[in-house]
Amino acid sequence: MPPRRTKQLHKRSKAALALATVLRTRRHALGLSQEAFAEKVGLSKNYIGNLERGEYEPSVTTLVTISGQLGFKVSDILQAAGL
Repeated sequence: MPPRRTKQLHKRSKAALALATVLRTRRHALGLSQEAFAEKVGLSKNYIGNLERGEYEPSVTTLVTISGQLGFKVSDILQAAGL
């Protein structure tokens, strides 16, 4: 009998979770779906979803792109996240 596959759980850092909340809140405030936002910033919907669940931590380049599309400075987003 082959070994069972188990889904590997992502460890979510406090920083990733705080950033996720800010990104999701600001996207909602703009009235954008994950799909529409992903298209706007040139990322996949799955990647945006993973960011908003705190499963991924964006690179600086990705954070700059996302914050620009949200109409905020990176420093504003980091400050709102308490980082």
